[in-house]
This record gives sequence, C-alpha cells and structure tokens, in this order.
Amino acid sequence: QLSHFAPKAKSCIFLFQAGAPSHLDLFDPKPRLNDLDGKPLPKEMLEQVRFAFIQKDAAVLLGSPRRWRKHGECGMDFSDFLPRLSQHADDILMIRSMHSEQFNHHPGQLLLSCGRAAFGLPTVGSWLSYGLGSDSRNLPAYVVLTSGRGSSGGASLWSSGFLPSHHAGVLFRNQGDPVLNLSSPEGISAIQQRRSLDTLKALNTARFEQIQDPEINSRIASYELAFRMQSAAPELIDLSGESKSTLDAYGIDRPQHPQATGRGNVANAHLTYSRNCLLARRMVERGVRFVNLIYEAWDQHSDLDKDLLYNSWVVDQPIAALLADLKQRGLLDTTLVIWGAEFGRTPLGENRKGRAANTGRDHHPFSFSLWMAGGGIRGGQTWGASDEIGWHPADRPVHMNDLQATLLHLFGLNHLQLTHRFQGRDFRLTDVGGRVMTEWLA
Repeated sequence: QLSHFAPKAKSCIFLFQAGAPSHLDLFDPKPRLNDLDGKPLPKEMLEQVRFAFIQKDAAVLLGSPRRWRKHGECGMDFSDFLPRLSQHADDILMIRSMHSEQFNHHPGQLLLSCGRAAFGLPTVGSWLSYGLGSDSRNLPAYVVLTSGRGSSGGASLWSSGFLPSHHAGVLFRNQGDPVLNLSSPEGISAIQQRRSLDTLKALNTARFEQIQDPEINSRIASYELAFRMQSAAPELIDLSGESKSTLDAYGIDRPQHPQATGRGNVANAHLTYSRNCLLARRMVERGVRFVNLIYEAWDQHSDLDKDLLYNSWVVDQPIAALLADLKQRGLLDTTLVIWGAEFGRTPLGENRKGRAANTGRDHHPFSFSLWMAGGGIRGGQTWGASDEIGWHPADRPVHMNDLQATLLHLFGLNHLQLTHRFQGRDFRLTDVGGRVMTEWLA
C-alpha cells in the first residue's frame, strides 16, 4: 500500500523513556507548585482519582528543586538536568498537555504503542511497515533497541498483533550477533545456505498454494531477510568507520557518572544508550522505517532527585548528538524524532507505606509532556499547557490517539484509511479517536 498523500517523514526514531519521567522536573516548570510544597490538595480533587501507590488521606504536594532556563530563540523551558538537549530548543515541538486514561505501566505503554490498552494489537512501527513497507532491502523495516532493564510491556510493545508477523519489530541485542542465530554454522557456505533457502521457499510456496495461510509468506520473507542481514547487520553495527569526533559526541566510550545510582544504572546503560542512538542514525541512513529506543529507568517512586539526575545524564548527551548529527547530514527534515513515555509523574509526593515519604512521585496520566522534532514538525513551539500545579491540561489537550494520527499523517497516511480487517472489524491504530494536529506541521 502506498501513502495516501505526499509524506514529510521517511523514518521515525522513537525515544521511549519507559517508566515515565517527571515532566515537572524536566520540561514543565511550576512555581505555584513550589509555593504549595507540603500542602494537601482539596479532598474533592482526589475523590474520583486512582493512584498506583499514593495514600490519599496523607498526600501532600511536592515542589521541584530544579533550576530552569529558557533556551533558543523560542524561549523554551528546560531544567538544569538537560543542558545539552536544551540547546536544540528551536528544533523541538514541546507538548505540555498530553493526557491518557491509563495509570499503570503496561496498559499505558500499550495505549502509547498500539492505540488502545489491549493485547494482540499491532504497534506503531508495525502499522508503518504494513502501510509503507521498507526502504531497506537488507534490514528490517522496524527495529527495537533496548538499554537498561527493558520495559515492563516487553515484546507486546513491538508486536505485529493481527498483522502478518514480518511487520513485527526485530529486537537487536547489545552484545554478539545483533539477532540470535544470524550467523551460519561453521562449515556452511553462503552457496549451501542459499540452496537450502531456495528449497525451503519452494516447499513453503507449495504449502501456501494449498492452504493460503498468510503466515507462510511471512515465514518466507523472514528467511530471506535473515539471509540478507547476514552481511548487512555486521556492517551496520561496526562503528569503526565513524569519526572520533562523532563517537565522542555520542559518548560511546564516556566514563560512568560519579553519582551513578538507582534503577537506571543497569548493564552499562550509559554506554548502550549512546551506542543505540548512533545505531539509530545509521539505521535511518540505510532505510529502516521505525527505530524504537527503549530505556526503562524512569519509574521514580522514591529518590527522585538523584535517580532523575542519573537517568537524564544517560540520555542527554546522546540524544543531543543524534539531533545534531541528523541535522548536519540533512536527515532531520525526513526523520521524525519523538521523546515520549506512557504518562508523567504526579505533583503529589509519594507516601507509600514502608517508604520515606515524599522523595518521589507516583504515576500521573492526567497531564504530562512529550516532545517531537524533525520529520515535518515545526520546531521552536510549545503546545498546550498544564494547570498551575501540573495536574490537568489547562490549554489545548492532546490524547495519545491524536499523537498517533499526526505521526501517521507525517508519513503520508490517513489514520482513518489505514485499516486491517480482523475478526469482522476494520481496525486502525487510533481505534475510534484521533485528530491530526495540523498546527504542529511545518
């Protein structure tokens, strides 16, 4: 299926900060929240609200100690935890009025990835692969890279759902072969393997003609792609051709932070995240349609100040380098970069029983921040606003389905027309909602 109209974007790099960072400490300053630090909310505000862990009766507001500055010609606000990313303010669309109805991680991550909090649905990358195919012959259309713990949603966040399985995301490993069993066994030549694949293809094709199961064609496509990847994938992950200045910019070999701490400090996440950001640029250069970079580290129910410092340090340098690298190579205009998570963090301090009170924040789906750059987005603008304590959208609210409708639009796809019939119903990414945010477009 071709695009419905001329696209602005060719590739998307989704910087998925799983666990949900605190927008109140990174992107959305709230002086009034600081004024009200330690004070309770009116009971009527809490009556119909569900929290993951907060004990309502004793909950109080938690201000932010962060220092804020306006950056770029647009005067966009960033906290002191993001000194490098903030230098790209004029390329960024900051959305401060995102909202969701899901307050726990896995349902929220499914809503963000699949358009609805349900199992068995295709993810965004799968819909793009289904709608547009791949611009790369030798690499998957949809690749997943992880750092740290991975995400609580696991493989359901890169599933193809009811779409043919070759539209699913391909998870690349951080060590060894990027994909398991990609290398041929010792003693098997490329010619021998090609003959084996041709035989398998003939058998599978004959079987497909008998029973017409589309998964057989997906299997054929997967075998053929794996064969081509045997030469393309090692070249992709070999960074020896990159200049020292590029490697240094991404922080490929940077030393560990002196205050490394918390759930974000897992398996040299600072190095794998730097490498994954550089690999994402190399992938879009080679025609990969959708790259999902997952860093699960942001679920700060306690120790918010020190853990958020470390998490932000892990991602700040490589993401800033990625934006600069894409821009100087002329790729940012056609590469949509998104920073997002399943929700934000509550203005209330968490007071879970058995823990020190008010050192972290609970889950908050009612209002949070997300940003986009490149790929047809008009940077240097802040869209919407949360209220004076960051509780609800106060101006121009944006639902997850609106974000997804706009993403598809940037790729030349009408979210109402990109459908797949399954079990008697025409499904789409945006389910029964979604509005294209034309005001965001360049």
